[in-house]
Amino acid sequence: MLLFFVIVILFIFVLSFFVIRRRSGSQRVIKVFEKIVQQINALELEIQSLSDQDLLNKTEEFRQRLQKGERLNDLLVPAFAVVREASRRFLNMRHFDVQLIGGIVLHNGMIAEMKTGEGKTLVATLAAYLNSLEGKGVHVVTVNDYLVKRDTEWMSKLYNSLGVSVAFITDSLANEERKVAYNADIVYSTNNELAFDYLRDNMKFSKDDMVQRGFNYAIVDEVDSILIDEARTPLIISGQVDDNNQIYKHVNAIVTKLGETDYELDEKSRGVFLTEDGISRVEELLKSYNLMNINSSLYDSDNMIMTHYIDQALRAHRLFAINKDYIVKDGKVVIIDEFTGRMMEGRRYADGLHQALEAKENLDIQHENQTLASITFQNYFRMYRKLSGMTGTAATEAEEFRDIYRLNVIKIPTNMPVKRIDLNDEIYGTEEEKYNAVLNFIKECYDRQQPVLVGTVSIEKSEKLSELLHSRSLKHSVLNARYHEKEAYIIAQAGVPSNITIATNMAGRGTDIQLGGSAEMIAKIRLGRVKTENKEQKYQEIIEKVKRDKEIAIQAGGLCVIGTERHESRRIDDQLRGRSGRQGDPGLSKFFLSLEDDLLRIFGSDKIRGFLRKVGLKDNEAIHHPWINRALEKAQKKVEARNYDVRKSLLKFDDVISDQRHVVFQQRDHILGNEINELFEIYSVVNHHIIENIVQAGYYEDYIADIINELHKRYGITFDYDALKQFTDKNDALSYINSKVGEFFDERARYFSSQNITDLWNTVVRQVMIMTIDYLWREHLSTLESLRQSISLRAMGQKDPLNEFKREAFLMFESMLEKWKELTIHRLAHFKLADNYAISRPSVDSNFAKVSRNEKCPCNSGKKYKHCHGMIVAHKV
Repeated sequence: MLLFFVIVILFIFVLSFFVIRRRSGSQRVIKVFEKIVQQINALELEIQSLSDQDLLNKTEEFRQRLQKGERLNDLLVPAFAVVREASRRFLNMRHFDVQLIGGIVLHNGMIAEMKTGEGKTLVATLAAYLNSLEGKGVHVVTVNDYLVKRDTEWMSKLYNSLGVSVAFITDSLANEERKVAYNADIVYSTNNELAFDYLRDNMKFSKDDMVQRGFNYAIVDEVDSILIDEARTPLIISGQVDDNNQIYKHVNAIVTKLGETDYELDEKSRGVFLTEDGISRVEELLKSYNLMNINSSLYDSDNMIMTHYIDQALRAHRLFAINKDYIVKDGKVVIIDEFTGRMMEGRRYADGLHQALEAKENLDIQHENQTLASITFQNYFRMYRKLSGMTGTAATEAEEFRDIYRLNVIKIPTNMPVKRIDLNDEIYGTEEEKYNAVLNFIKECYDRQQPVLVGTVSIEKSEKLSELLHSRSLKHSVLNARYHEKEAYIIAQAGVPSNITIATNMAGRGTDIQLGGSAEMIAKIRLGRVKTENKEQKYQEIIEKVKRDKEIAIQAGGLCVIGTERHESRRIDDQLRGRSGRQGDPGLSKFFLSLEDDLLRIFGSDKIRGFLRKVGLKDNEAIHHPWINRALEKAQKKVEARNYDVRKSLLKFDDVISDQRHVVFQQRDHILGNEINELFEIYSVVNHHIIENIVQAGYYEDYIADIINELHKRYGITFDYDALKQFTDKNDALSYINSKVGEFFDERARYFSSQNITDLWNTVVRQVMIMTIDYLWREHLSTLESLRQSISLRAMGQKDPLNEFKREAFLMFESMLEKWKELTIHRLAHFKLADNYAISRPSVDSNFAKVSRNEKCPCNSGKKYKHCHGMIVAHKV
């Protein structure tokens, strides 16, 4: 027994040691980096003495030192000192020491967790400049086009003063403009644009049309939003598929006639399932709509597809709510990002769910899409040689960052101590009681001229709160997906005394809330039509008013942040709270909850309800207790762990697809990058492989007729029976067949070269090989998606779904590559200039420019050109 207690004590001691060691990791790293900061500071006076031209010349000096064998780490201290001085001169902003630490963290391929308002945009310039010196390109990634353009314009003064080129990429740029932008030393863009450009590049028919130039170094702003929140769903480029959309309307009508006893709802897993009564009811309704044979059942093989339509319609009606998960805008269903509250224009739910929502809202139903290419953000960003990130909230997901991306999170201290007061949560019995308390608290802040930021978790709830504020005659602004175009102005003015701002989520807003308001933003709005000679005077008046308003806001207690509900993720709550107390400003935060909130209702344990009943929770009475805060945090951790499992599972399956994607894209790149002779070698090898497969059963007299038939089928060449019969050795026969087939293709090459079109046969070969592999890859992706959705059933047979997926996906991929070789050779052998002049005549660079939109697509998908290569849309499932 004594030995047992000794072992337990030793275990606790060791565990405590590792916990303490882990917690102190950031401090140990920062101690090391502080010594580097001292070296940077020691150079400050020397660098300040340089002229603007001398400062500019430093960049060339650094580049030459790299060429002579020095490393980036050798240049870190002088390069950071140069960037700090350039920022001081041309941006009127001098990097704080903690910002220098943040820059060192980024350069070392880690995540810098920095509080809101600590100047992450400026921090990125340090690592971006240093790494740009290699000339391999640096990507600075952020969450939306507004921030992309703002940060580029803002920081370009600094970069240009040092002779470093900078560009940005948004969805409005044409292909040639993108290519030019990617060649800049530093490129600002969104995660979506970068990943879509990667996929689009690997669908192009010419190297010259590709825009990206590799994956050297990326700095990801709002790294938790991009690499964690958005990693649950893959990015997809898809083309439309012709299908019968009326069926969605019929099924929608059927689902609306079901009662609550016809299905079971599981909000935790976001699933809905028909009961036995529901199955009978659905079968009866399907038959009445002539959608099912009168003598069949819902689960007959002929009707299995109907279960899919029913399931998606049920999900649309019971799990997806308008103004929460999506809105209707301009006759379209637009997805709302659950973490940022923004509209996700152009993105569609996959697998028929979007069509089900369109039917639910009685809108025109768009065609389903076929996947042409896809990638997860995990696998996209793991392609970079070096990766780093910045955010105000990363510590809660440190394990995932380390496991998936090999990124360590370093918490950077604030430049000034945080003065914000974080009050305990208040919890009420009902939502109505909670909102009454929120309104009373807002009114108290309003009366003392304290600016208020109120956070909600959905558009619906932000608009409900807005109505309640109107009922009390409290003037306010609302920021949600409906008013996103006013985002920057609304957020910039949220710190004005007595201003009340309602915001649906605050992740990735990228605009600080300054006490007193933003003079620049006010001037931008108000001085647009003012005469030039009066602008400077008016601008000074605005600056003075902002200063006075700031003092009033500080005296009132700074920005008060009110949360009306806990989000599933602690990070989102922290992001909201972090809007207050920036740069040493005073501030206040408080969350109001009710037992009817989704988090408590779905994920909160019965212990919370039992505890509140036990302590006697009364009407309109709030409970303040640290235990409740801990219980809420535990509920949030449960959801975070579940979401991590979803992302980890997605990644494991996508890793299988990623390996195959790499092979296909590498093969495409190999074909597009080869000259005529090398290209000839590629299809010659394929030829030999096919011919060997034809005769692989053995070269015997009884098989010769079969071999001749197969060769004729593949190549349209008729081989002489007696000529083949004379060979007694299989290898001799193979040599003979290969030489004849080689002569056949040589003749075809000469024929196409005689058509007065430069390099026509080479163009045809490239097109056929690329189009064929693209077509088969699309079909393969569709098959893999179906396999992935059904593979979980293997667990019932005591088999690991992931291993089963790996095994079957590998066999399917091998089969696809074999089919690619056969189809390529077959198409090259039977290709006719007259029938296919539209794709033969131009260079492939034109991307089918001569094909009519209503013609069959040249890729042989069987679809019209306008529904295939002629109409490619990007979306996210």
